[in-house]
This record gives sequence, structure tokens and C-alpha cells, in this order.
Amino acid sequence: MQYPVNVFTGSVREYEGSRPSAIAKLQVDGELELTERGLVGDEQAEKKIHGGPDRALCHYPREHYADWAREFPEQAELFCAPAFGENLSTVGLTEKNVFIGDIFRWGDALIQVTQPRSPCFKLNYHFGISDMSSLMQSSGKTGWLYRVIMAGKVSSEQPLEMVSRLSDVSVHDAAAIAWHTPYDDEEYRRLLSAAGLSVSWTRTMQKRRLSGHIEDNSRRLWGK
Repeated sequence: MQYPVNVFTGSVREYEGSRPSAIAKLQVDGELELTERGLVGDEQAEKKIHGGPDRALCHYPREHYADWAREFPEQAELFCAPAFGENLSTVGLTEKNVFIGDIFRWGDALIQVTQPRSPCFKLNYHFGISDMSSLMQSSGKTGWLYRVIMAGKVSSEQPLEMVSRLSDVSVHDAAAIAWHTPYDDEEYRRLLSAAGLSVSWTRTMQKRRLSGHIEDNSRRLWGK
């Protein structure tokens, strides 16, 4: 099945009270170059936690925006693509029907789902909602990230087409295992077995298995 896609890129800008971010993106049309690090012209402010080979592209389901607008009617006009800083926006693909390891063809390129997006505190400043990152994580409406397994020319006029499914762990399942359930070694083993899982999530799940406890995410979610 093919999914028409809107494409967005952004430049780093300053945020009062927060650190610089490239979350504010603009729609781009026509042909683009996709490298192993992402779309040419797209920037990341903090490459240690954004971007890189396993996080080259961010995808957010467009249908979630109606839910957010209903939850925050006073800020409803903010909730449209690409408000969450996504590179790719579609209708029909969600965390429940996209799986870790899924490979999509996009133009000349092949991209692979690596992990749910891990919301960070910059979303709180971006939307002016103090707990936006926490709400995004608890809702499961996180979107997901890709690695580029074959670079090439891509276009906003070319759809995404899923060509391989390599695991039985949906993006929704991965988020639930990581954030919404108590320590469960068997579930961590299940997630670790998902082909294509990012290095950072592999490291986190393995560290939990070795230590027997879940790390504190408050700094990521609240900036503290």
C-alpha cells in the first residue's frame, strides 16, 4: 500500500527560556536529496540526542492533530503538521500499524523504522504547554524515527510504500514496553529481538536488564 507524504525541513532557531531547536519546520516540495544523516537542508540543534544514523527522519501521523486540538482548544490552531517537528507527515500510518524494523521505499531511497520518538522538554516551550512532552509520551502518540538504509533522491510527490516487515513489535508496543509498564525482563527481551531497533534503545533496554531498574526520564521530559 502507498501513502502520500508531506515533507518538512527546518533550521535551528533560538527559544526564550529553552535551548536552540530546529523543531519549527517548513513544508518543502519537489525533489530532495536523502543521505544517511537525513534530508539535505534539515538541521538538528543537539546532535547527541537528535539526528544521527538511527534518527535520520522523524514521522508523525497527521490524524493525531485533531485529538490534540480537541484536548487543547485554546491552542487548536497550533496543532497542524509539522508542529511536532516531523520531517514526514501521512494519513493512514500510526504507531499501531507501523512496526519496529519496517522498511519503506521512498523514491530511490529505503528507510527503516528504528524506535518511537522520545518526546523531550523542548515541546513544552514550543507549544506553551508545560507538560506537553509528558502528555505526548503517556498518550502513545509519539510518532517514530527512521534510519536510511539506502540513500537517494526522494520527492514530496512520491509516496511511502512499505516493502518489508521484520518484527512483531509495533511502535505502540515499543512505547508501552519502555514507558508504560513496570520492569518486565521478558518484554525487554521481546523488544530487543525486534530487527532494526535503534542502538540507543537497544542500549537502554539492555541496561535495564543488567541493572533491574528503569532509568529516570525527568530530565528528558522536563529539562531538569
